[in-house]
Amino acid sequence: MPLYTLWRTGSTGEIAFAVLHCTLGDLLIAGSSLLGALVLLGAPDWPRRRFAAVAAAAIVFGLAYTVYSEHLNLARGAWAYTEVMPRLPWLGTGLAPLAQWLVVPAASLAWACRAWAGPAAARAARHTLT
Repeated sequence: MPLYTLWRTGSTGEIAFAVLHCTLGDLLIAGSSLLGALVLLGAPDWPRRRFAAVAAAAIVFGLAYTVYSEHLNLARGAWAYTEVMPRLPWLGTGLAPLAQWLVVPAASLAWACRAWAGPAAARAARHTLT
């Protein structure tokens, strides 16, 4: 939030609403991106097969929507960045939201896949690395 002007200009209630609204929006984007990737690239035994393809597509879909949404909302004046937000020069889209869509889904999908595989698979994977 400190990279958005609302952090400086908004009331506590406005900031809390923005956090809730944006978090729910991010969950919707993530779920839709994963569902779209599964429909297009998934396999019946996913995540055992085609995990990387689905994960990459979901991240690309999330990134694409984030660029679109940030650009649209900045143009509409729905929100604004502070001067410290790093931006893509050709779009003006902030790098923080893009970094979020690279790191959070990748880490979440890796964690979910590892949790799904269970402790036996994790131990087997560790033994293959040594």
